[in-house]
Amino acid sequence: MGDKLHDVIIIGGSAAGISAAMTLGRSLRNVLIIDSKTPCNRNSKHSHNFITNDGKAPKEIIDNTNKELLHYDTVSIIDGTVLNILHKDNEFHVATSAGKLFIGKKILLCTGLTDISPDIPGFSECWGNTILHCPYCNGYEHRNEPTAILANGEAAYHLGILINNWTKDIIILTNGLSELRNEEVEKLASRNITINDDVISEFKHENGKIESVVFNNGKIKHPKVLYASIPFEQQSGLAEKLGCKMSLHGHIDVDDEQRTSIDGVYAAGDCTDQQRAIAVAAASGTKAGFTINLDLILK
Repeated sequence: MGDKLHDVIIIGGSAAGISAAMTLGRSLRNVLIIDSKTPCNRNSKHSHNFITNDGKAPKEIIDNTNKELLHYDTVSIIDGTVLNILHKDNEFHVATSAGKLFIGKKILLCTGLTDISPDIPGFSECWGNTILHCPYCNGYEHRNEPTAILANGEAAYHLGILINNWTKDIIILTNGLSELRNEEVEKLASRNITINDDVISEFKHENGKIESVVFNNGKIKHPKVLYASIPFEQQSGLAEKLGCKMSLHGHIDVDDEQRTSIDGVYAAGDCTDQQRAIAVAAASGTKAGFTINLDLILK
């Protein structure tokens, strides 16, 4: 039982959570981070497009920031998985899988997302290594390389046009009947982007480095890298348990200052945003810190 009343309890200790914690620690707030250590980028070996950290592993960025947070004596970090949050008497009671209970005035959800890999051998092993989701994070390192895109419909069109900025050697793999509209196919063709609707049977790889895409009909393609648009789900069900409004895309719905629809509950990071990048998550965490501190002042 935690008898200490925290100003803020942050669920999730990746980029958004630790950025918020630093802002709140510097605002003299008593902050507890509860981190399950399951960030959605845990398979990524390198992070890019984040100033002063270009090329570092996401874990290294988090570990370095955690060391910096130790300088603020009002910030503490524990490992754990939050199972439930109860809102009563203007306080939030947070229960973990280890049987511990903590109490806070405000809750910040930085719980991230879980990507749902297709049931194709080799995909999961390559995900975050040579099967990627973001050209802004990895496109420069794979510029001008033979590139495949695993997507269909509007997502395939969007990725094809976008990734064409980094390479002119692109094939779209719809893994079954194409759902692209005729005008989209024509625009892609005008950029020499081809479409293949063969069903994929396997991604052959060497320690996560893709070597070939094998199709059910025996055909083989040899991209150096593949971008994939795959479904996701909230890594935690806490937002829905609390009654937070969710967006049509499956994110936690927040206003411009990271407030959810539930008073006293805030959210930041990938669980709230379609633009998945460490820099974006860190920025939303900092913004959430600003908002929470001001709300505590004005309570």
